[in-house]
Amino acid sequence: MNKSDKPLSTLWGCELSEANKEKTFSADETNLQHQLAIRTMCIGHTAKDEFNIIELVTETGEKAAEAIPVATLHPKFMPTVNLTGIELPPPVTFRLKFGSGPVHVCAEHVAIEEDSSEDDLEEEEEDEDVELEEECEESPEKPVKKTAAKNGGPVKRKKPEKALDSTVSDDENNPPKKGKGRGRKAQA
Repeated sequence: MNKSDKPLSTLWGCELSEANKEKTFSADETNLQHQLAIRTMCIGHTAKDEFNIIELVTETGEKAAEAIPVATLHPKFMPTVNLTGIELPPPVTFRLKFGSGPVHVCAEHVAIEEDSSEDDLEEEEEDEDVELEEECEESPEKPVKKTAAKNGGPVKRKKPEKALDSTVSDDENNPPKKGKGRGRKAQA
């Protein structure tokens, strides 16, 4: 994946109910880094008038799986919950701990290529350094004039010369210049 490529993002979702109380998100590709960004959970339109508790089960390499309740939904009081900001690596399991559902889980699956190309990046940086060195060698430095600096005086710049046009006189194009005093009105 190039620096200009964007991560691959797809919509992922599941339904939890009495018949299907648990659903697991897992990723198969090993050369990509996967994240599951949970967005919303909402109760289905056929849900009974009861509370539905949804647990999130995550497995961290060294620790045993932990079940954490993340949402309590009720058709009348809390039909939906926004869980934006929760991003987990797979495997992630959603479990309907209490209630009969249906509860709909909406998430975003983001796949990013791992940074196994660090060697490629180092080679690119070395190539850029070599190109910069070559450019410096090809263009010699211009000598600096130090005539005024030798005498110890300040360096004076020349004023640009005005172009002379024989067909137009200065009086026609340029109005007379005002004096130093400000606030004086021109006499008519």
